[in-house]
Amino acid sequence: MDLAYIPSPSESVWHLGPIPIRAYALCLIAGIVAACWIAEARMRSRGAPKWAVLDIAVWAVPFGIVGARLYHVFTSPDAYFGPDGDPWKALAVWEGGLGIPGAVLLGAVGVWLGCRQLKLPFAMVADAVVPGIPVGQAIGRLGNWFNQELYGKPLDAWWAVSIDVDHRVAGYSEYATFHPTFLYELLWNLGVAAVLILADRKWKFGAGRAVALFVVLYWTGRFWIEGLRIDPAEGALGLRLNQWVSIVVVAGAIVYLLLVRGRRQVFVLDGGERVTVDWDSPEAEAAGYVDGVLPKGAEPGEIADAADEADDDAVAAPDRPEDDVIADESAAEEPPAAGTTRDDS
Repeated sequence: MDLAYIPSPSESVWHLGPIPIRAYALCLIAGIVAACWIAEARMRSRGAPKWAVLDIAVWAVPFGIVGARLYHVFTSPDAYFGPDGDPWKALAVWEGGLGIPGAVLLGAVGVWLGCRQLKLPFAMVADAVVPGIPVGQAIGRLGNWFNQELYGKPLDAWWAVSIDVDHRVAGYSEYATFHPTFLYELLWNLGVAAVLILADRKWKFGAGRAVALFVVLYWTGRFWIEGLRIDPAEGALGLRLNQWVSIVVVAGAIVYLLLVRGRRQVFVLDGGERVTVDWDSPEAEAAGYVDGVLPKGAEPGEIADAADEADDDAVAAPDRPEDDVIADESAAEEPPAAGTTRDDS
């Protein structure tokens, strides 16, 4: 066996007096914060109200956590409802076990509810916030490392992860190092986020097409990563349930990308109200957008207001007739009156 490998943390829970501080929870919180920060920056660049993402997160985060847990329990029922299962453990979110598909699905319902409350277009918001989702997922996957879970088949290589005996899947106790599938997914998700940002910058996605691209990219990676995992899961015909889900949702997302067309929408101010227009429309240009994005810190309409003030000044001070200008210049050249001197110093 190679001497070099990725060690697993020896502790995943620390106690602040009687209060347990769990690494898994800290990673989830950090991932949510990162996703919200990215979403806020992208929404503001499209003219959304400041901190609207926090109002949306109030709905999306709880829905996402509930959906993630339900999906995990549904795809791994034996641990909770099998012969040796404990149904109450289904509520123990802090012990790990959150299914990202469920988080995305019910989290999207939360985003929709938040958008309804704020009267924001759901598809526009979804396209803006979606690059933050894989970044949040990547950070959250570090929690699996602390919990020594969601690893893959035995592996003898320098990038293999060491798993303590108490955390090894039944039937694999004689192996010490395994595929770090949580790390594979972490790196894949960061790559997905980068591709989404670059592709959106070039093609200016609208109508939920950025979300569809996210689905294609994420689930393509999830398919092969899932094939390496050895933790118990439902399956059929030699594939795990998540692999079947990957096939279905990737196919659906590709069809959506081929059939649906939509352009990026941005907010402009119209009588003090935010309304949506195409990113390259005259209204967007007048509101200060540059290549479909507001300058950092700007509000839609600020640049247009400045231009309007300049136009108003020009109207208030019209051009003077050319004869008046010539007369003024001639008067300035007249010689000084008698008894006066010109200062030529």
